[in-house]
Amino acid sequence: MPDSEPQGCLTVILRVFGIRLAAETKSSEQLPYRLRDDFLSAAELSFYRVLMLALDGSHLVCPKVNLADLFFVARPNENQSYRNKIDRKHVDFLLCDTATMKPIMGIELDDASHARRDRQDRDEFVDQVFEAAGLPLVRIRAAASYSPQVVADLVRQNISGRATPERAVASHADAPTCPKCGLPMVLRTAKRGDQKGEEFWGCRNYPKCREVVGG
Repeated sequence: MPDSEPQGCLTVILRVFGIRLAAETKSSEQLPYRLRDDFLSAAELSFYRVLMLALDGSHLVCPKVNLADLFFVARPNENQSYRNKIDRKHVDFLLCDTATMKPIMGIELDDASHARRDRQDRDEFVDQVFEAAGLPLVRIRAAASYSPQVVADLVRQNISGRATPERAVASHADAPTCPKCGLPMVLRTAKRGDQKGEEFWGCRNYPKCREVVGG
């Protein structure tokens, strides 16, 4: 008696039309994915270990974060080309708040390849992206060894020196513009907390943008 289960009429009919059931496809076809051995290069792994030692648990470290997952494009219908520009780029390391996972600072580890003209153009654009979004980005030259204390001081200086975006002074007579993404804001009412019931201006691009004015 054959080990395989008997096939129903529906399965046979679907196969005639070139349609396979999900279970059948999984068993007969192997997807062409393999695990990479170089998720982090030797230089990145070396710096990652020093960075973890320098931070001593004060921040979470996320390696190789895609810029499209970190930033969004204001007025996407008008700026689709800018979305495409960040879609396949990443930052080497992203420091996040341990409680909220809010991005705090990016770190780029620059090896010899960054001396090429095409990489310089790419680096300049990435610098501009971080600056436009108000997120600090630190570039560290790749080396054979690093001082955890020097790395810790560098991180601390850039975190403490972060610029806070100015909040617009708004009146209820005229909806303000979001200082973060340039969209008109909408009037909302706080539903919880000490300011429950009070009105405030919030970005219409919520939850992607959580910028608020007033309240």
